[in-house]
Amino acid sequence: MNFFSICSCRVSRWRYSSRVTFRSKGVACLAALLVLAGMAILTAQEGVISRQEALAAVYQDATVIRDRVILTTEQMGAVAALARVGMQGKIYPRYIARKDGVVVGRAYIDTHTAKTERQSLLVSLDSAGRVIRVDVTVFFEPAQYMAPQDFLRQYDGQVLHDEMVIRRGIRPVAGASFTGRAVNNAVRRVLALDQILQGETAAAP
Repeated sequence: MNFFSICSCRVSRWRYSSRVTFRSKGVACLAALLVLAGMAILTAQEGVISRQEALAAVYQDATVIRDRVILTTEQMGAVAALARVGMQGKIYPRYIARKDGVVVGRAYIDTHTAKTERQSLLVSLDSAGRVIRVDVTVFFEPAQYMAPQDFLRQYDGQVLHDEMVIRRGIRPVAGASFTGRAVNNAVRRVLALDQILQGETAAAP
């Protein structure tokens, strides 16, 4: 092997090594970015509760069956009119809790935009349509804007009424007025939705 062959071989190896090093660093950077993104999601989700945990706490010793409500255009209009808030969609996951075959409660997921990001609430009702508890199950806004427990507990035992309005019958969320409005609108929607659905069931032959 002559001098030029040796030099060519060394240059080729150096170029290959540089490509491998560059690619390795690129993979490492991508992995780091993914980790940071995952940490951001976890931070945004801090303080939420899973649907299963919330349902188990609210409907203890009950059998809970999940179904899905798909509203018609007429039903959406009726719910919006009764709730006096805008609709955020026509599909609502619903959970029906039974003990010894008797319905003891219904829970609904309301997913909406809090300010610019998604929030989901599980609004659990008793068999009469009264709020048992409101839980945050998804929250992608910054964690400091999440509704605190003392705000959410204001809805315990409530039915839909004219005073269920922020700064009237409901205290606002300090420093996150958009969160309070979004939660209040969601609770009003769910209570109206349940009333409409139960009224249709009662009227059915």
